[in-house]
Amino acid sequence: MTQPPDQPPQGGFGAPQDQPPQGGGFGPAPQTPPAQGGFGAAPQTPPAQGGFGAAPQTPPAQGGFGAPQPPVAPPQPPQPGYGYPHQPQQPGPYGATPGPYGYPQQVPQQPGPYGAPQPGYGHPQQPPYPGMPGAAPGGPVPGPQGSRKKTALIIGSAVAALLVIGGTVFAVSGGGDDGGKKKPVARHSDDPKHSATSSPTTSDGEDPENLNKGRQAGEAKVLWYKPAPDAPASGADAPGMWITGDTAVKAAYKQVFAFRTADGGTAWGPLAFPQKICAVTPQKSADDKVVVAYMNGGGDRAKCNQLQQLDLRTGEKGWSAEVADGGLFDSAMSVELTVSGKTLMVGRSQSGTAYDLGTGKKLYDKKKYGAACFPAAFAGSTSRLIQVASCGVGTGKEHEEIQELDPATGKVRWTQTVKKGWEVTRTYSVDPLVVYLTNRDKKAWNISTFDKNGKFRSEVKVNEKFAPRCGWAVLERELQGCQGVAVDANMLYLPTDSTVSANEIVAISLADGKEKWRVGSPTDRPMAPVKVEGGKLVAYVQPSYDTGGQVVSVPVTGSSHKTTRLLQNPQGAADVENTFYDGVVDWTGGRFFISSGRLSGDDDSKEKLMMAFGN
Repeated sequence: MTQPPDQPPQGGFGAPQDQPPQGGGFGPAPQTPPAQGGFGAAPQTPPAQGGFGAAPQTPPAQGGFGAPQPPVAPPQPPQPGYGYPHQPQQPGPYGATPGPYGYPQQVPQQPGPYGAPQPGYGHPQQPPYPGMPGAAPGGPVPGPQGSRKKTALIIGSAVAALLVIGGTVFAVSGGGDDGGKKKPVARHSDDPKHSATSSPTTSDGEDPENLNKGRQAGEAKVLWYKPAPDAPASGADAPGMWITGDTAVKAAYKQVFAFRTADGGTAWGPLAFPQKICAVTPQKSADDKVVVAYMNGGGDRAKCNQLQQLDLRTGEKGWSAEVADGGLFDSAMSVELTVSGKTLMVGRSQSGTAYDLGTGKKLYDKKKYGAACFPAAFAGSTSRLIQVASCGVGTGKEHEEIQELDPATGKVRWTQTVKKGWEVTRTYSVDPLVVYLTNRDKKAWNISTFDKNGKFRSEVKVNEKFAPRCGWAVLERELQGCQGVAVDANMLYLPTDSTVSANEIVAISLADGKEKWRVGSPTDRPMAPVKVEGGKLVAYVQPSYDTGGQVVSVPVTGSSHKTTRLLQNPQGAADVENTFYDGVVDWTGGRFFISSGRLSGDDDSKEKLMMAFGN
């Protein structure tokens, strides 16, 4: 979402951020689109596949943990919040009569879905990546509380048309180089231009930028911070962040870096790849393995089809493989990587291939089934693998289906049919299963929960505008691309929308979809859930221009749900903490980690790749 010039950033850790429809408000009651911004805007994937029920919305403020946003587009008028006015109940996504489980939320009509990207349903969207064509020149433009770099959403070197085929959105553009004929091999880089520079903050306590200067009593300190590696002027992805033992691992552009969590020293690598990294497994396996996908060339026709397994502990490269195309309109131009136990699922636009995560052995393919059902997206957890399929596209029986698969064999355990017009755009949790749905025609959204057998359990009935933060998803749905939302066995925790002021986190029962309690931010800045551990909800409170961020905990049981401060980041680092674009965060071992999800490529800025805070 665009912002007026010189306004504070709209949210950092906050709304889904992928393009068109992803993300979404949670709630049942019909409501107008949420205001822009949110706890980090929510980018959303393009509208194609009509969905389960989310209301389209203008792109959220630059999501991210507070990255500054330069003025690029004219300000947009505020939109009514998600809570009102109420719209008459609509038929629900599962064919229930008289309506969905909860009330869909209505929003103003948006521009057509084909051609130009349109705002997503439900959650606010994050602005285009920094460094993309059309981006404002120079680095982040400082504002009252930092502003975020904006750009026009353009795919490749020219504006891409969105082509919807089989219920899937494709980016169509021209050009090409080697056509992906050469298969690159991952290797260590000897080029200092693409190697991690020495840590500005080391175990010797060096702090050249004085981020710890003037630390007050009770404030934690910046343990270390890392500058971003060189990236092209058009910007580059920096997906994933994995903390394992005493090592923090981060992918950025064409490299994977590993730092010691205590002092930021190099743990191993960096590992360099011949082409840019285009996808990673969001989660690591139980034995600390991940898979990185990178392009097979540098042109517009290059495919994201090269897989490399990595050991997070040692940096050793394991097996590698090339993902084959699935057929017409089902290429590996873009893939989505999902881990479920010991299985890696590589999702294309209309099919998926499963590999043994440890050995790279191909296990099975998931292809067209029934009359005309094509796998469109996957989501995984320790023991569950969920598949979403588009069925009967272009016919009067067009609809989607949710299935649970046996991760080891691909056998279908159960199938849940979704009512026509609704699309599954996000999974806020796989175990238990919580899905966010959108309905493009009705401009509505819905959040539903299911039991272990795939039976509908409840839908969110809270009349509120929520703003979790989800990443951009242009050529794939990225079902598990959301932050700022947490789920445990009994509750769903969602942040209410707020651009720069205090907000609340609402605890919603999975049993009936009703609000059980809510807690307000302890400062005048928004906060969002990070995880639930030890019977407590851990949340991150965004920094302001003169105050560092906080990590707080909230008891999830009992009658008192007050925040307790776990970490107060130093004021001297607030400006830097507030500039991570599409920030990825984690809290582990008493330390807070934040890293960029996208690099701007601006050589004049002092862009950071990653920071760690602790006592």
